[in-house]
Amino acid sequence: MAVPIERRQQIHFSFHWLQKLVKQTAVIILLLLIWETVPRIGLVDAAFFPAFSDVVKSWWAMLVSGELFAHFTASIVRSLTGFILALLIAIPLGLLIGWYPLAKDLLNPILEIFRNTAALALLPVFMLLLGIGETSKIAIVLFACTWPVLLNTIAAVRNVDPLLIKSARSMNISSFKLFIKVILPASVPTIFTGIRMAGTGAILVLIAAEMVGAKEGLGYLITYSQYNFQIPEMYAGIITIALLGLLINQGLSVLERKFSKWKQPVQ
Repeated sequence: MAVPIERRQQIHFSFHWLQKLVKQTAVIILLLLIWETVPRIGLVDAAFFPAFSDVVKSWWAMLVSGELFAHFTASIVRSLTGFILALLIAIPLGLLIGWYPLAKDLLNPILEIFRNTAALALLPVFMLLLGIGETSKIAIVLFACTWPVLLNTIAAVRNVDPLLIKSARSMNISSFKLFIKVILPASVPTIFTGIRMAGTGAILVLIAAEMVGAKEGLGYLITYSQYNFQIPEMYAGIITIALLGLLINQGLSVLERKFSKWKQPVQ
């Protein structure tokens, strides 16, 4: 009996996905084998670049003791707080600027000034004004996350297909319904591009801030381990940051697919 076309397409997609997964896994395993081997055979000093197995042992020891979880919790709370506040501010403001020309004209000079200002360059300012506590760290994450979300939201609204807008207006719908039913759904993919950029930036900026002034957090863990020559623990912190960034990116990708079901996936 002939296999239906849809079923054959599903089988082909599943096989393609599995093949891609196997290749990616093989590359990661090869990288880890190189990491394990290079210090063992003396190509690099194991005191400064320990074998991967030694790093895993240190990572597990810190996890069991609860030390790693405490630093992880501190960092994730700070980054998520700043990230969520940035979304609550940047998305509505971006929709407003992108949709209303007057808002664009009034706020564009401010956008041009701050969009080119590196967040870490303002870290001393935040610390002077807000202290070295939680507020300054959340504020620097908020600042860093706001701009990619804001700029992508503005671009998303401005670049909606004019034919969609023209077709909707030909049906005599109100401006509010046009915005809700057409502009907003069409803008979601581009907005999520900014959200994913902000999610990555939240971790990077926070880690740098924690290295300067903090008593807990993954950035503090890395700096403290370096100063005390606890090199495996330092690499364990770096690996944790990489895993956290991967987790955030994958989570945002799932949300993007959920809110963009109408969009045809590219295979």
